[in-house]
Amino acid sequence: MDRPYKITDDRYRFDSFSDGKALPCRGPERLPVMGWNSWNPFGSGNTEELTKTMADKLVALGLDKLGYRYVVLDDGCYKSERVNGRLQNEEVKFPGGIKELSDYIHAIGLKFGMYNDIGTNLCASAAVGTHGHETEDAGSYIDWDIDFIKVDNCYYMWDNATFADPENARYSFAPNIMSIKITSPDKESVIVLTAEEGLISGSRASLADGYVTGIGTYDGTAPDNTPIGLQSSELIFDVDVPGEGTYLISVLYASGKEEGIGQWLQIRSDNDHYGNITFDDLLEQTPSSNEFIWSEDIKIKLCKGRNQIRLMNHRRQENTLMSYATLLEALRNTAPEKDIVFSICEWGKTMPSDWGYKVGDSWRILNDITFNVGSPEGDLGICRWEDDYTNSITSQYNKCVIMDEFASLDRGWNDPDMLVIGMNGLTPSMNASHMSMWCMMNAPLMLGLDLRRVEKDDDLYKIIANEYLIGIDQDPLGIQAKRIYTTYKCDDPSKEYIRDNNRVDVLAKPLSGGRLAVAVYNLSSSTVEEDIEIDLDLIASRLGERFPDELRDTQELKEINVWNGDSAVVSRRILTGPLILDPCGNITMIIERA
Repeated sequence: MDRPYKITDDRYRFDSFSDGKALPCRGPERLPVMGWNSWNPFGSGNTEELTKTMADKLVALGLDKLGYRYVVLDDGCYKSERVNGRLQNEEVKFPGGIKELSDYIHAIGLKFGMYNDIGTNLCASAAVGTHGHETEDAGSYIDWDIDFIKVDNCYYMWDNATFADPENARYSFAPNIMSIKITSPDKESVIVLTAEEGLISGSRASLADGYVTGIGTYDGTAPDNTPIGLQSSELIFDVDVPGEGTYLISVLYASGKEEGIGQWLQIRSDNDHYGNITFDDLLEQTPSSNEFIWSEDIKIKLCKGRNQIRLMNHRRQENTLMSYATLLEALRNTAPEKDIVFSICEWGKTMPSDWGYKVGDSWRILNDITFNVGSPEGDLGICRWEDDYTNSITSQYNKCVIMDEFASLDRGWNDPDMLVIGMNGLTPSMNASHMSMWCMMNAPLMLGLDLRRVEKDDDLYKIIANEYLIGIDQDPLGIQAKRIYTTYKCDDPSKEYIRDNNRVDVLAKPLSGGRLAVAVYNLSSSTVEEDIEIDLDLIASRLGERFPDELRDTQELKEINVWNGDSAVVSRRILTGPLILDPCGNITMIIERA
């Protein structure tokens, strides 16, 4: 197969992303899932014995009663090649087989999850990705009785994803465009428009040297790119023609195979009464990305008068959606009544906050939170509080905290990756703030530590088992917190992407029962003292109609500290400076009527 799946249904196209309609294959509404995943503690070294031990420890610690119910095998559980076209367990590490392990986990009251990839290989290189095997893999997963599947995006053929051929960018970007030519049905009239006469939408493309380059979608894993706003571009021409009919369009282009310059072009006339995309395919390769040639004539239906013609490439997003949907549809077709959590793990590369709700229960927003995972031998792995790239707690937080508009019960959840509480490199304050952040942002709570290190009522347990925080994450309203204030100078704290961690943030989250959760985070690694005053009127102005009605005119409030359970009666001014905050520390509270 030398090209992506053909898209014959507009429900999978970019133009449908804003319609709010999930695909029929998507599962029911659910709150963010909670459980344990093998990757951060053990990497691909996880085993059957370790998995059973972790499942047993979840139950022994009572974490299952708090909601941690999914036990998920990540990468490293399959043989490196398919056997007769089918997935098969790695026999040394998983001698009893996947179904036996699934039965064991179900027998102790937990749910069982697995991992795969939409590409040809898994991220740890095993050549068993689901591409081209969706139907037989769905059969295997149903036979193994899975309740959850995490689906990665390595070795993906139609984008320059991790470990994929960089030249795959030819599928996900349009060529450089210099001009278009419109020929009338009778060949008597020709209209030529240059790139300068077109309109560039969005923020990805640019005009230089007489042509437009960068028609496509930003790589969302790039640490400098904001997740808010239109992150793709089109080149749009207004064309006036004397009558309705089938015209011919030709494009003066130069193709490439690199980020920003590709070979795949989509053409659509918004005035086509049939609503069909006019062209969606590779153009002939040019000698270089600055040697321009005219494409062959392409038929396009135009109406009398003004027509808007869009030159674009949304395939980076459409291809990925199609690949995820193909696997999920195979699972639904195999077992229509089976409830399976579908966790999209493509690291925010294709802006899944735009389209993830159509198929997924959650979607990763960024690269892995750490690349230094632990091992079965007791190496805890390393995570950092901050990092210049993406592998840290604050890297994930800084993107996710402004993405509240994308998350809800009916859409699904932003996923800033698995918890790293308990890994080396993190202080107790970092662990506590990390847990609070993820709960305020309605993130899935997937433990990523060796549970043999945890004892009931020790410091790690008190963080991961904090019932106030879990209640915030699992609140039935399902509303992600909004950043209502930051000490960093900006126009709108709820929308501006901020990477400078020398600041303090304040978040507010509506809860059921007319309550609010409010959290203050010191993002810096130094003790800070800040004059911060936050009252209910400011929170109400930031939250708008989501602000609890029960608190609008309340003068006396009860403030509960989630870390020690202490409560106090306060006025509508719930924070007043100066506040002294520990390095990477937090204040997290629940506000209700007194």
